[in-house]
Order: sequence, then structure tokens, then C-alpha cells
Amino acid sequence: MRAGASRPTSEPLVRRPQRDEAAAVASLLHASAAGMYDRFTGGRDRALRTLERAFHEPGNSAGADTVWVAVLDGRVAAAMAAFPVDEALARSRAFLRLALRAAPFWRWPGALRLYWLGGRASPSPPPAAFYIDALATDAAYRRRGLARALLDEAERQARTRGLPAVALDTTLDNKPARSLYVNAGFDEVAYRPATRTLPGFVALVKPVE
Repeated sequence: MRAGASRPTSEPLVRRPQRDEAAAVASLLHASAAGMYDRFTGGRDRALRTLERAFHEPGNSAGADTVWVAVLDGRVAAAMAAFPVDEALARSRAFLRLALRAAPFWRWPGALRLYWLGGRASPSPPPAAFYIDALATDAAYRRRGLARALLDEAERQARTRGLPAVALDTTLDNKPARSLYVNAGFDEVAYRPATRTLPGFVALVKPVE
């Protein structure tokens, strides 16, 4: 490249994932809430295996039918799991059943308790909204527009379904994510304080025009 010439840039490509991208998607979804996934399943390796299995089983909160990926430089660099709010309960229960099938029976009480506590601790999204359950970008590709591209896709999906808003939540101490969402037009609408076992959460909503 000659001196003074600009380097070529590439725009992220947002699309549905392919079957052979299960491991990449699982790793990214895990990164969106690593601590919770690890506690729920019993460790990082088990969490990643559970998420890979979930990817291949439609109807749960981490199935391929809920996922969009952002590809940059030929690599799956960000992922989003999202679905209408009215599907959330059935999908989360399906993920719970899938995780319990793969877990030793002695882990079931702890997983069930965490599932119950998490449901109570997280703010409830509006019933008529497209809900982003997980969103994460590979650390090597941050600040390159990938998360914004996926947020834009969530808005398109909301419009397609005739839903008036996009909703999501994140932890209170996740300042970079909160800044991203506010800059993307989301309003912080509800807060849940931290407890002895769970972090605090903030709910965000963006109307779709």
C-alpha cells in the first residue's frame, strides 16, 4: 500500500448462523453472562457444551433459531440471541430442561434455585417487545460496529413482527454496555438492586418507529 493511502475497511455482515458455527456462537453467548452460565451449569467447560447442544435444539433461549451473528474479516465476531417476549418463558424453560439433562442430578437443586432467583431478579420486559436475551462481541473486534449492527437487526426483526419496541437488560455495573445501549437510543426504564447471590440489573427499552 502506498504512503498516504487509506487501509481498506469492511462492514459487518449480519446473518443467521450456520450449523458448523455452533462452537463460535456458544463461546460468544457464554461471554455475555459467563458467571451466570458457569454457576448454572457447574463450570465453563460444561457451560460451553450446554450452549453448543442448545444451539442444535430449536425452541430454547440459545437455539440457532434465536441467533444472529455479525461476521467480519470472515470470522463470526459477535452474536445475538433474541426473540419476542411472549416466547421468553417457554424458551427459558426449554433451556433449563436441556441443561438439567446434561447435569449430574446432585446439581439440579442449585440450578433450579438459580433459575428461580434469576427470573425474580431480572426486570420484566414489556410484553409486546422483541427481547435481546444475549449479545456479545469478541474482544478482538470490539469498537468496530458489530454490536450496533446486531442492535439494528433486532429493530428490523421487531418491525417485521409488528412489535413496537426492542428490550434488553444488563448488569448495573456493566458501564460499557449501558453506554452502548443508551447511545443506540435505548432508555433505562427499571433497576433491580444486587442481592447476596446475584448482581443488580437494569432494563432498557427502545421504541421502534
